[in-house]
Amino acid sequence: MGDFVKVERDGAVAVVTLDNPPVNALSARLLQELEAEYEALDASEETRAIVIRGAGEKAFVAGADISEFPALREAAAEAVEQGSARGIQKLAFRMEEGRTPTVAQIHGYCLGGGLELAMACDLRVAAEDAQLGQPEIKLGLIPGGGGTQRLPRLVGPGRALLLNLTGDPISGRQAYEWGLVERVVPRAELEAAALELAQTLAQRSPHAMSVIKELAAQTADLPLREGMQREAAGFMRCLGSEDGAEGVSAFLEKRQPSFTGR
Repeated sequence: MGDFVKVERDGAVAVVTLDNPPVNALSARLLQELEAEYEALDASEETRAIVIRGAGEKAFVAGADISEFPALREAAAEAVEQGSARGIQKLAFRMEEGRTPTVAQIHGYCLGGGLELAMACDLRVAAEDAQLGQPEIKLGLIPGGGGTQRLPRLVGPGRALLLNLTGDPISGRQAYEWGLVERVVPRAELEAAALELAQTLAQRSPHAMSVIKELAAQTADLPLREGMQREAAGFMRCLGSEDGAEGVSAFLEKRQPSFTGR
């Protein structure tokens, strides 16, 4: 564990807490620590699901650390020239490609890079009174970690433009109605709801979940016929796996399966 990222375990669920007071801004160091922790957790067979949350009462993550932006200008220009993904984008792609499902536990402010981090997670649970948005336009900037790309894929182009062009946030309840988060609960129930969802994921086949994540990432923009062909191939991979054999045997024997991830 580092200075800004803390990891606790609840059985097969790893709870990752971002702790950078007062609003858990995504500094370069925090992102480096989070990426390192994710790599270690995703490589561990003991980890079946990951919850990502923010410390304190104010925010999940209220955005990037803007004090770092002046120094970022030269490095960012070099990255664009090289066509390389950095920062939140790099981490988001890694999480998307990882085998372990992630759940964002969203309270308070979830803005800018914070919303982009949440969108990089597989599932999102939000408090009803959370505030989600992309306020970069108010600084004369645009989102740089997925706000113009992942956001319209989740809520549609019109609603994404509304958030990106106005910079105004929406509530957790409205985010649920728009499809930006998968579950919404009262603030007092948030921690339990996110953990319950992660524990459900932890009981499923790691192998099958990794195939589902792979298909979700790789087939979203493919023609339906090609996507279906890849789905059929994925089904056969699962059927031939140890987890597939265990799941079928457990069903026929009327017992709970014991998955290994293989």
